[in-house]
Amino acid sequence: MLDFLTKTRRDLHQIPELSFDLPLTHQYVRSLLIEMGYETYQTAKTGIIAIKHGVSNQMIAFRSDMDALPVSEQTGVSFKSKHDGCMHACGHDGHMAMLLGFAYKIKDLVLKNHGIMLIFQPAEEFPGGAKVIIEEGFLKRFNVIKIFGIHLYPGLDEFKYGFVPGAMMARNGEFNLTLKGISSHGAQPHHGVDAILATSHLISQYHTVISRNINPLEPCVLTVGTIEGGAARNIIADTVKIKGTVRAFNDDVYMQIKDRMHAIEKGIEESFGVKIEQDFQDFYPVVYNDLEIFNHVIKQFKASEYQLIEKMTVSEDFSFYQQVVPGMFIMLGTRNKTKDYIYPLHHPKFNFDEKVLLKGVEYYDRIAKSYQLYE
Repeated sequence: MLDFLTKTRRDLHQIPELSFDLPLTHQYVRSLLIEMGYETYQTAKTGIIAIKHGVSNQMIAFRSDMDALPVSEQTGVSFKSKHDGCMHACGHDGHMAMLLGFAYKIKDLVLKNHGIMLIFQPAEEFPGGAKVIIEEGFLKRFNVIKIFGIHLYPGLDEFKYGFVPGAMMARNGEFNLTLKGISSHGAQPHHGVDAILATSHLISQYHTVISRNINPLEPCVLTVGTIEGGAARNIIADTVKIKGTVRAFNDDVYMQIKDRMHAIEKGIEESFGVKIEQDFQDFYPVVYNDLEIFNHVIKQFKASEYQLIEKMTVSEDFSFYQQVVPGMFIMLGTRNKTKDYIYPLHHPKFNFDEKVLLKGVEYYDRIAKSYQLYE
């Protein structure tokens, strides 16, 4: 199994592709699944659904993401990316290898209860392939009743499972604002409408939302990440653009933040005479681990094998599946200081020991056995 996982991970690591455009990855994964005897379907352009039927007409699903990131690799490994400016810096090569390893392990077994669906999903990073798979009806068509997923995680010690009951990852949204004023000479500011001054007040007021409008017991984030504006030191700027993100674990809190932002924008328009164009996009919902499933799963592991970790303000489109069927998402530790496996996800030096992938296959196997899919 370790040989299979290592080869598969390293093969996939060399051919990273982005979003829905994954022809090489699709071909590699689907060929292996067909060779193992699985019934396969194409989904979300380059995604793959693999089916193993059981006795009942219900299924339990296991999901891996497939896409990479626009990152230039700096690991120095012999199996580095062959695609310049593109890298599996978020561990999706390992995720695919683990699910393929699980597929390999169970390929000849007879299922005694529910069937098994293996989901290989594109576009997790952006814009959300899970939603497309759901809209294409595969979960409903095959009567999926539960879903499970794993993410490699350098914030946790190697081989350790990271469990979170309930809300695990935040809902996220991204905003783009353009503030339009009137340009004039910097020595005659009264002839213009200063977009930079208005933006500075806007950002300051945005940052009162979390501290003054939201219950302090509700974790959430409002971040302005970029600002661009102005033409010269002696010109009143007529246009400023800002970009940012909002994160929350509670839908009501998320909407409250958005409402306050809109109210602040209207006030800035009135106070400074600017016009504000806002583009706010809602992306992924909250990753919420079903408590009944969580309580079942945690009983399958010794206390020494897992760690209860804190919820995270990062986001994951696994959350779309959990809006349709109950499920559980976990982290699998890869951190090892001795081997220099310390770099965070999305870092150009992110790497891990393939032996960790054995724990992923073991996790899927234990889950399947716990629901009596096979012995």
